[in-house]
Amino acid sequence: MPPPTALLPGRSAAPRPPPPPPPPPQLASAARLSRRPLFNAATAVVVRSRSKDEASFTDRILDYIEGGPKLRRWYGAPDLLPKDGSAEDEEDEPSDIEEPRDAVLVTNGDSEIGQMVILSLILKRARIKALVKDRRSTEEAFGTYVECMVGNMEDKSFTKKALRGVRAIICPADDGFFSDLDLKGVQHIVLLSQLSVYRGSGGLQAIMNSKLRKLAERDEEVVLASGIPSTIIRTGSMQSTPGGDRGFDFTEGAAAKGRMSKEDAATICVEALDSIPQTTLIFEVANGDEKVTDWKAWFAERTKTATS
Repeated sequence: MPPPTALLPGRSAAPRPPPPPPPPPQLASAARLSRRPLFNAATAVVVRSRSKDEASFTDRILDYIEGGPKLRRWYGAPDLLPKDGSAEDEEDEPSDIEEPRDAVLVTNGDSEIGQMVILSLILKRARIKALVKDRRSTEEAFGTYVECMVGNMEDKSFTKKALRGVRAIICPADDGFFSDLDLKGVQHIVLLSQLSVYRGSGGLQAIMNSKLRKLAERDEEVVLASGIPSTIIRTGSMQSTPGGDRGFDFTEGAAAKGRMSKEDAATICVEALDSIPQTTLIFEVANGDEKVTDWKAWFAERTKTATS
């Protein structure tokens, strides 16, 4: 009997399967927004689940990297957009159609910190709507995982469309977004504010920050007056530095003097979604030495302290 590896007479070697396709550019662009790689093949041993019903966390991460159809089915997104990056049918849906309120609206979606918030929401499998100025670049970065909204928030018809189906809003910048908005139906607002930084500045810097300070104060006033459960996060001076390396400082006055990684600020915004306060939770934060391993427990304790 010939050895197992020998070819039988008249038989030819079976063709090797083609290599897997590279990840689509929109997911690759999104992954580059995070400093850490989602998966390191050089340092990990991977065992893929054999059954579709036994999909492991590693399977899902690999599917995210590969960007294959399985990820889109798992996430619930439709097929990829056409090559021109636009939807085939962009006709507005009738405004009287009720949508389930399960979406998170991100303002300033094409800013650096806005994109960090969006990526964190994608990894949490959230339904995302984003207010952006450049639809094409956002769709190239995130594909169909984000519903891009381009328009003027002073236009009531556009505002109604943008807020349709929205359960929560994350506002990662001081831009006066909440002025004169009908927020009926919104269940939670997360506002990232640098008001403490603006109030603590002096001299020429105070003059330069005067407009931003007014916008930040206006946003906080509208949010507080809305009666909607809200989380206002007053951060230190925002820095484009890697997140996850340092801890946090939540003491009073920390925001006016300290600095804050944009990545860490985006993480806190997204984690705050799972903890809706009874009224309004306001706290200061800058990078420091306190480590937080369980944000859900941290927010629960902070909310309990604020209401007692």
